[in-house]
Amino acid sequence: MNKSELIDAIAKDAGITKVAAKASLESFISNVTSTLKKKDGKVSLVGFGTFSVAERAARQGINPATKKPIKIAAKKVAKFKAGADLSNAVSGAKKK
Repeated sequence: MNKSELIDAIAKDAGITKVAAKASLESFISNVTSTLKKKDGKVSLVGFGTFSVAERAARQGINPATKKPIKIAAKKVAKFKAGADLSNAVSGAKKK
């Protein structure tokens, strides 16, 4: 599913226009992004999952073209950890 298909599905399920669904999705993305940019930013949606930021340490890598070692700088990366309801739905487990 791509962004436009998701907008169509949201509009249909919520009984709203595609314009309103697009605005809602863009607002969600914008708010998650701005929260993750903050120090210790985290967005938790109970049952769905948690968006967070992790520090990736600097490390040694290998340039695949030249096979020479290169230094890979430390950086922050976005993470998502699925919640129990989402994990169970994907795995097909029955909810108790």
